[in-house]
Amino acid sequence: MDYQAYFANHREEHLKELDELLRIPSISALSEHKGDIIQAADWMAEALRRAGMEEVEVHPTAGHPVVYGEYVHAPGKPTVLVYGHYDVQPVDPLELWETPPFEPSIRNGKLYARGATDDKGQVFMHIKAVEALLKQEKELPFNIKFCIEGEEEITSPSLPAFLEAHQDKLAADLVLISDTALLAPGKPAICVGLRGLCALEVAVYTANTDLHSGTFGGGVPNALHALVSLLGSLHDEQGRVTVEGFYEGVEELTPEVHEEFAKQQFDEEKLKRDLGLDALFGEAGYSFVERTGARPTLELNGIYGGFQGEGTKTVLPKEAHAKITCRLVGDQDPQATIDRIERHLNQHLQAGAKLKVTATEKARAFTSSPDHPYLQKAADAYESVYGTRALFTKDGGSIPIVETLSRVLSAPAVMMGFGLPDENLHAPNEHFNLENFDKGLLTLVHYLKSL
Repeated sequence: MDYQAYFANHREEHLKELDELLRIPSISALSEHKGDIIQAADWMAEALRRAGMEEVEVHPTAGHPVVYGEYVHAPGKPTVLVYGHYDVQPVDPLELWETPPFEPSIRNGKLYARGATDDKGQVFMHIKAVEALLKQEKELPFNIKFCIEGEEEITSPSLPAFLEAHQDKLAADLVLISDTALLAPGKPAICVGLRGLCALEVAVYTANTDLHSGTFGGGVPNALHALVSLLGSLHDEQGRVTVEGFYEGVEELTPEVHEEFAKQQFDEEKLKRDLGLDALFGEAGYSFVERTGARPTLELNGIYGGFQGEGTKTVLPKEAHAKITCRLVGDQDPQATIDRIERHLNQHLQAGAKLKVTATEKARAFTSSPDHPYLQKAADAYESVYGTRALFTKDGGSIPIVETLSRVLSAPAVMMGFGLPDENLHAPNEHFNLENFDKGLLTLVHYLKSL
């Protein structure tokens, strides 16, 4: 079958449909968009029906709905579960968008809209690839199921319970996901590792009121001084985390893994130029891609306290706050990591100060073997369309539900992304390069047929 001609003939129709989906402001983090979330779920369900899926359902959860559909008519053949999400990030700051975020616009071969690459555009491609196979071949040489949720951007709080309750319905031989990116234009990648996550908020309290710095300065504890001293104790000068037990469960990189990272040929000098930096910084002994893909981190995301207004206010603040996130790898346990950080902070707390630690997000790291046949076939599928075989990479970000999906369903996760690193996901002017929309459809067809 000539799928290249098929997709070329249906391109305008497909882009028009995607335009409809991208116009729905399905922001999961904001309660005022609850109606938009429902509309997006219903749109996804109808798209699955048009594609030929059966048993299409919009399942309510404690949060936002999960959309399910299937086409299971190939006994003894592999079953693929496609996972994706229809929710999107907030759009702030709105003034930085060149065109309105929910009015899709195509400029220079790129489709601009919130959700274009993360993840509406990518999950839409799966629906259209399966639809094309059914229309062209009248049957599928595999079984397909879709699980499309509306809470990924808020860490999927309702999906684990849904997975546990519907394990039989969702049972599959592999989980297929497109929510990652190529390494660069024309350089496909398959992610075989995602870092886990834990987050905590730290508050330091001293006196029961703010104090005059002339009357009390130098004689009583200052919450800001105490907090800065505390946070400074978390790393050594080589960028290594000093929390006792922090690296428990972290495997050292083997020479083979170092070699695999080196194949990416990442240009650190270009990165410095692009970011306006004189130097990079991180744990000594590792390259940038190793630090961000395979090593754990402890990062400060926000510090606040004291006077923030114009001019000077000679005051000793009674409290100061910080937000911390850690990216985790290997077998690092999120709760154990939080406990260790809290113990470290208490041990290094300045005299006269009091500490409060509040844990927030927690997710384990995910890793899979690139040797698995389903992942090898995915690399082959990229080569058939892009002309170069995909590299297996580890992604510095976290998609918490991937580990849960793979573990609960006992199935490998195959992450075939078609975005690019510079497509502004989560930022103003998010976009999707339509070259990868076109090539991605063909790559997915090649992959599904190869199963």
